[in-house]
Amino acid sequence: MSALRSSLTLSTTPKIGADRAATSARARFSGSVTAVGKAELFVDASTGTGRLAWETVVEGWQADGQTPSKLHVVTDAVSGAHIGQFDEIETVAGTGASLYSGSVTVDTALSGSTYVLVDQARGNARTCDMNNGTSTCANFTDADNKWGTGTTASRQSAAVDAHFGAARTFDYFKNVHARNGVFGNGMGVPSRVHYGNAYANAFWDGAQMTYGDGAGNARPLVALDVAGHEMSHGVTEALVSGGLTYSGESGGLNEATSDIFGTAVEFYAAAAADPGDYQIGEKINFNGNGTPLRYMYQPSLDGASADCWSTSTRNLDVHYSSGVANHFVFNLAEGTGATAYGTSTPCGTAPAVTGIGRAKAEKIWYRALDVNFLSNTSYVNTATPANTARAHTLTAAAYLYGSCSAEYKAVQAAWTSVNVAGSDTACPAANDFTLTATPAAGTVAQGGSLTIAVAAKLINGAAQTVALTATGLPTGATATFSPASITSAAGTATLTVKTASTTPAGTYQVTVTGKGTGATRTTTYALTVYSPGCTATNGTDVTIPDNTTVNSAIALTACARKASATSAVSVSIYHPFPGDLVVDLVAPDGSVYNLANRTGGSIDNIIKTFTVNLSAENGNGTWTLRVRDAATGDTGRIDTWTLSL
Repeated sequence: MSALRSSLTLSTTPKIGADRAATSARARFSGSVTAVGKAELFVDASTGTGRLAWETVVEGWQADGQTPSKLHVVTDAVSGAHIGQFDEIETVAGTGASLYSGSVTVDTALSGSTYVLVDQARGNARTCDMNNGTSTCANFTDADNKWGTGTTASRQSAAVDAHFGAARTFDYFKNVHARNGVFGNGMGVPSRVHYGNAYANAFWDGAQMTYGDGAGNARPLVALDVAGHEMSHGVTEALVSGGLTYSGESGGLNEATSDIFGTAVEFYAAAAADPGDYQIGEKINFNGNGTPLRYMYQPSLDGASADCWSTSTRNLDVHYSSGVANHFVFNLAEGTGATAYGTSTPCGTAPAVTGIGRAKAEKIWYRALDVNFLSNTSYVNTATPANTARAHTLTAAAYLYGSCSAEYKAVQAAWTSVNVAGSDTACPAANDFTLTATPAAGTVAQGGSLTIAVAAKLINGAAQTVALTATGLPTGATATFSPASITSAAGTATLTVKTASTTPAGTYQVTVTGKGTGATRTTTYALTVYSPGCTATNGTDVTIPDNTTVNSAIALTACARKASATSAVSVSIYHPFPGDLVVDLVAPDGSVYNLANRTGGSIDNIIKTFTVNLSAENGNGTWTLRVRDAATGDTGRIDTWTLSL
C-alpha cells in the first residue's frame, strides 16, 4: 500500500498527452503487440509525494512467441519519464505423467490455491473431463500441480496427453509455419477427454477436440499424432476456402494433410516415450493387435490404403486414398529404399527418389495448402491439370526454393514415384545457370563510378566457366568485370561502371551477359546518370520549436533537366520524438512530397535517405525542406539535408 507523506497539491493537467504515453508504453513491450489500450490518468503515490501519471496496458505475445502478455506501463504525465511496469499474466508449469508421451511439462493456471488444467500461454486452452458422458465437461483441478500417474487408473493421465498434444500442436504451427495456433488468432484449442462409454474415436468439430477412451475404456485415443492429426483438420478448414471437400481425391488429400502434420507434431514434440515416426496411431492399439492405423512409407500395409495412384483411387474411402499423398511426402522427405523409418518402394518403373528432409517437405506442403490448394484439388485432373496436388506443391517449391531447384525436382520425382504424373515443364537436362545483378539499379554522377555484384547460380548439371560482358551503356561510359570470368557454381564478380563528364544524363538499361560453355544467360541493370549540378546540400542548422513550421532551402541553377523517378532526399533531423514531426519536400512549382508524417514514435531523430519519384518536376529552382512540429513537449533542429535529382 502507498500513502502520501503530506497533503497533495497537484495539477491534474498532463504535459504529456495520452497518445504520447501509449506510444512510449508500446516501445517498452518486448515481443509482438496485438493491442494498445487507452492510457488512463491517475495519481501515483508510490513515492510518498504523489505525481500525475498515465497507465497504459499493452497486450500481445512475449518474445518467445508463445506466452501471452498484458503489460501495464506507468509513464510520468509531466516529464514523460518511465516510472515502472508489471505483467498481469502469470503462468505455472506443472508436471504430468501421460499415458503415451512419458513425463511431460504441462502449463496450468493457478486459481487461489488450486491448479487448473488451463494453458494461459497458448490462448487459455482448457482440458476437461466428460466423465464418460456426452454433455457436460468438468475442469481438471489439482492441489500440487502434479498430474496423472501414467496409467488409466488416474483420469488425469489421459488429460495430460491431450493437454500436451494441444500445446505441441499450437507450438508446431506457430514456430514452424508462423501460424498463430490452430485457429490462427492465438486462441487455444479446448480438449475434452473421457467422452462417451468405450467410445473408440477422437474427433475435431470445428471448435474443440474430443477424445474417447477406446474399447473397454482401456485405451484413450489421446496420442500425440492423433491429437495433431485431428487439430490439423482445423488448419485445413481455415486455409483452404471451403476446406478440402471430404470425398473422393480431395477428401484423401484432406486426410493426408492431417496425417502429414500429425506426424510433424510428433517429431516436433520430441517426447522420449513417443519419438517421431511415419506410423499413424501406433500408440493407441486401435486394431487390438499392436499395429498402427496407417503407414506412410508403405500405406498398403494396413490392408486397404493405396501406395500408388490409379483410376480407382477416387473411389476409395478418404482414409485410404490418403495413402498416395502420405507415400509422396514420405518419399519427398526421406527418399525411397531402406530408410530409418521403413522401406519405401517406388511405383512401377519410377526411378528412386532422394529425400530433401522432413523440414523442407513440411514447408512445401503447408505453403501449397495455405496458398494454392482449392476445395476440389485432386491427384489427377485431366480437365484442369493446374488444380492438382502435384501442380500446387511444385508452385510452392518454386516459391520457397526456386524453379528447377533440387527441392523442385525432388517434388517432381516424389509424385512420379507414386504414379502421379503431371504436365509441368521439365527442368533443363543440360548444364544451366542463372545470372543476377545486385542491386538491380543505381545512380551515378557524370564523371563518377559505381559497382555492382554479378552472381551466377547453378540450376542444373555441371559447373561451367562463364565469361561476362555488358552492353547498353551510355556514351562515354565503360564497364569492367573483376574477375572477367566466373564459375556458374556460385561465382561472383564485381562490375564497375565509370561515366565520363560528357555522358548524357538519363536512365539506361544495361544488359549483363554471361556466356558459358553450355548456356548463355543475361540479367539487366538500370543505370541512372545525373548531372552534379542536380545535387546540393544545405548544412545550415535550423531550430525546430514546438508547434512551429520551419524551412530550409536549396537552389539549383545547373540542373537543366527533369528530376528522376529515383531522386534522393537525405535528411539529418535531430529531435527526441520524431512522432511530432511532419517532413515535406516542396518543389519549385509548389508541389508537396511528404517524406514523414508523425512516424517513428519515441525513437530519437530522423536520419534517413528517402527515395522520391520527382520525374514530373524540373530540376532548376528552389527546393524547400519543410518541417512542422505538430505537438508540445520537445524541440529539435534540421542539421543538414542533401537533394540528389
